[in-house]
Amino acid sequence: MNESRSSQGAVVALALTVIIWASSWIVMKQVLAYAGPFDFSALRYGIGGVLMFGVLLVTRRSLAPPPLAGTMLVGVSQTAAFQGLGQWALTTGGAGHVVLLAYAMPFWAVLLAWPILKETPSRRQGLGLALAAVGLIAVIAPWEGLGSGRSTVFALLGGICWALGTVVSKRMFQRHRCEPLNFTTWQMTFGAAALGVVALCVPQRPVAWTPALIGGLAYAVVFATCVAWTLWLRVVGRLPTAVAALSSLAVPVLGVLMAWAFLGERPTPNEWIGMGFIAAGLAAVSGLRLPRSPR
Repeated sequence: MNESRSSQGAVVALALTVIIWASSWIVMKQVLAYAGPFDFSALRYGIGGVLMFGVLLVTRRSLAPPPLAGTMLVGVSQTAAFQGLGQWALTTGGAGHVVLLAYAMPFWAVLLAWPILKETPSRRQGLGLALAAVGLIAVIAPWEGLGSGRSTVFALLGGICWALGTVVSKRMFQRHRCEPLNFTTWQMTFGAAALGVVALCVPQRPVAWTPALIGGLAYAVVFATCVAWTLWLRVVGRLPTAVAALSSLAVPVLGVLMAWAFLGERPTPNEWIGMGFIAAGLAAVSGLRLPRSPR
C-alpha cells in the first residue's frame, strides 16, 4: 500500500514538473532580450540555491552535503551544462527546435542507464522509445534544416548532460538514500558556482533590470528551479529511469501548445504528426491500457 501511494505521488510530481518546465521555456526565451544566457542562468541557480538553503534551515533538515563526487557531477552536468548550453542555444536557434533537441535526453538516459544502472529496457519501454523517436524526428524535421548548426550542437549536448545527471542522481539515491531536498540544494549550488565562472569568462550583453526580467527571474528561480528540480529528483528516485525520462517528452509537446496559445506560434503539420507519435510512446512506456469490459 505504501509503495503504491509512493508511486502515485511520484506520478503527480511528474505531471507538475512537466507543466512548470514547459512554461519555463517560453520565459527563458523572452528574458534573453534583457540578459545574457550565462548571466541569467547563474542568477537563476545562485538565488535558487540560497532560497533552498533557507528552506533547509526553516524545515530543520540536515545541511550536511551528500557524497561530494556524485553531487558535484550532477550539479555540473544536470544544472550547469544542461541549463547553460540550452540557454546559449536559444540565443541563435528557434525555441521550438532547441527545446525538442534538448529533450532528446530520454534516449541518452535510457542508453546510459543500461550499463550504469543495469536497467535493461522492457519490450514495452522499447516500443515507447521507438515511437517517441519517430515523433521527435518528425517534429524536428531535419530534412527542412535545423537553423544554426551551433545551436543544434549546444542543444543536443545539453540533453546528453541532463541524461548523465539523471542517471547519476538515480545511482546516488540507490546507494546513499539521499534526501531529495538536501540533494537538490547542494547540486544546485555546485551548478550555480560553475555557471558563475562561465558567466565571468564569456562576454555577454549587459543585464537590463526591467520588470520583465525580474518577473521572469522570479518564476525561473521559485518554480522552474526550486520546486521543479525537487519534484524531478523525487520522480527519479521513485520511478524507473525509462519511465521518468520518456515521460519528460511531454514537456516539449506541452511547450509547443503553450507557445501557440501565448505566443501565436502555430504548430506545423510535421509537429502535429510528431506529437501524436510522442503521445503514443508515452502511453506505451507508462503502461496505459484501454479499460476492459467486465465479463
